[in-house]
Amino acid sequence: MKDEETGSWWQQVTGEAILGPLKGKHLKSVFVDELSFATWKGEESQGRVLAPDEQIAAKGEYAPADWEDRMLKVPVATQLSDQTLDKRAMVLGVTINGAAKAYPFTALRKQNPIADTLGTTPLIIVLGEDGMSIRAFDRRVDGHEREFFLKPNSSPLRLVDDKGDEWDFSGTSFPSATTSTRLAKIPVLKDYWFDWKTYNPKTFVYTLGER
Repeated sequence: MKDEETGSWWQQVTGEAILGPLKGKHLKSVFVDELSFATWKGEESQGRVLAPDEQIAAKGEYAPADWEDRMLKVPVATQLSDQTLDKRAMVLGVTINGAAKAYPFTALRKQNPIADTLGTTPLIIVLGEDGMSIRAFDRRVDGHEREFFLKPNSSPLRLVDDKGDEWDFSGTSFPSATTSTRLAKIPVLKDYWFDWKTYNPKTFVYTLGER
């Protein structure tokens, strides 16, 4: 990315300026959900949508709808000695207190949700009902770890924990009490393996059934 004010170039994943007057500076990270529009709209019925700029669209400067499919055919210039995964394998990257781990998207499709511990943080990664949207949460409730399972045939998606409480895809519980509880969200980055590995060289890789 290039800013107009100083002409500095910024690395997309890390937010670090790598060239120009601001080289070495870092952008402040903000939490972002990567969801399908249907999932987001279902949670934010009054949410607003940023419309494309008609002038830019007329010039053809927006990426085409099949951009991701095209990119899958482009050779990867990054050289990796680690052949744990295919270079363009899609992973869900999580970093907590300096520890990094990649969760292959294919694993989550087979084992949803994935419960794990990264460093000292017990976490859960959940694939939405649409098969696209991803969220990660801290599995602790009032300081105590919970185990979570997908409620069979639930629509919308529901999780059930080892205490019998149900939770929705936003991490909100449906207890018998008048007030509900919400799990703390953990940032997750959907990325290609080669890219994630480049910026997290000491990353672990999750394998099915691991805890």
